[in-house]
Amino acid sequence: MEEFNQRLMPRRMFLRQVLTLALPIAFQQLMLSLSSCADTLMVTAVGQDELSAVSLATQFQFIFSLFLAALTLGMSVLVAQYWGAGDTDAVERVLAFIMLYASLLSLVFFAATLLLPYQLMSVMTNDAALTAIGAQYLRISSVSYLFIGLSQIYLCLMKNVGAAVTGMMVSTVGVAVHIVMNAVLIYGWMGMPKLGVLGAAASTVLSRAIELTWSVIAARHSGRPRMRLRMMLHPDVPLQKDFWRYSLPVLGNELVWGCGFTMYTVIMGHLGADAVAANSVANIVKDLLVCLSLGLGNAGGILVGNLLGRNAFDQARIMGDRLCKLVALVGGGTGLLIIAARPLALRWAGLTPQATHYLSIMLFICAYYAACGCMTNLTIAGIFPAGGDARFGLVCDAIVMWLIVVPVGLLAAFVLELPVLAVYALLNTDECIKLVPALIHYRKYRWVRNVTRSAKDR
Repeated sequence: MEEFNQRLMPRRMFLRQVLTLALPIAFQQLMLSLSSCADTLMVTAVGQDELSAVSLATQFQFIFSLFLAALTLGMSVLVAQYWGAGDTDAVERVLAFIMLYASLLSLVFFAATLLLPYQLMSVMTNDAALTAIGAQYLRISSVSYLFIGLSQIYLCLMKNVGAAVTGMMVSTVGVAVHIVMNAVLIYGWMGMPKLGVLGAAASTVLSRAIELTWSVIAARHSGRPRMRLRMMLHPDVPLQKDFWRYSLPVLGNELVWGCGFTMYTVIMGHLGADAVAANSVANIVKDLLVCLSLGLGNAGGILVGNLLGRNAFDQARIMGDRLCKLVALVGGGTGLLIIAARPLALRWAGLTPQATHYLSIMLFICAYYAACGCMTNLTIAGIFPAGGDARFGLVCDAIVMWLIVVPVGLLAAFVLELPVLAVYALLNTDECIKLVPALIHYRKYRWVRNVTRSAKDR
């Protein structure tokens, strides 16, 4: 078997191919993570209540990203295979109706955060001070939802058609603008007034607008699929059916997982301000350091999808097997990196002594969570959907998160009233539980299939 593997693709060539795609995606993911957490990071100097409030408020950005992820993952299933098959027209038709869906989604979240900020924050916490601060942030940042959805669709298109480096550059500039404007508006640099949390929200809107503008310009580069208005006004029905066939399980999976993860935050949000602050910082450290593994998972889905679109099934299986071995190593390294970053995070956070104690232990827990999550991300979120096999992820997350982890977390927090760190440890077991069934399902190779249609069938 190893000789067969080498004959198809030498190991060095495999690493070059994977890393050429994965590293720009990983860097783009890092930029997206920095952009998402920049507000939380930079309001720490304003106060712990501000840190906690913004962290809770940005959970709605997280929920929005779940719906958006369902669109981009479903889009990637079709775009990766059709691009691999050389069918640009089908790619443009897919892009058109995805843009329509993303626009409608953005409008819903814009209206909700603009009109109902206090009601939304009251779900996240029972602390009146945190609710008031978070509501202010939500109302100002609501406009950003009008930009995020469209820009992320363009960035998803770029990485699926071989323009991942361009997407990386767009994300980098967006983050740079966000950080600079955060400093100017939060702290009152360059003669500007100190706006605190309101400044963080305003800079989010500005950076997202710039990101969308550049994404539109970059997407119009010669040779790349284009957004065509006529295709948006007259969406391709057969391709839409294919999209929803493969995307509904992905959407269900994202919502099941994401709402479960949000429940973790809600549970921690009712355990006191120190628990909220420590959990916020722990999530930031974890999100920043898992970017390489997320990039590998995303790249793995694209590479496998391209091969499946060309009916290169043996090569797709071999690509998947090699990716699993690579991600296992990267996952272990990510866990060790989180532990190595722990002293720096503790010094930087500037939390109360109690919150600092919580954070110290939480980062050890994040290490094993991230190590297991790297592999489940590659399989459940990358390889399986690439072949149209997304139902496993939905079933797996529904069982693990909503029948096991969330009920256990609620019981531990509010019935047994266990210590904060015990509750946190129980809430961070889902990825470890999912790891074994994910690997077993992978070896069944049900994901090895071509989901494209010929032009005459559309």
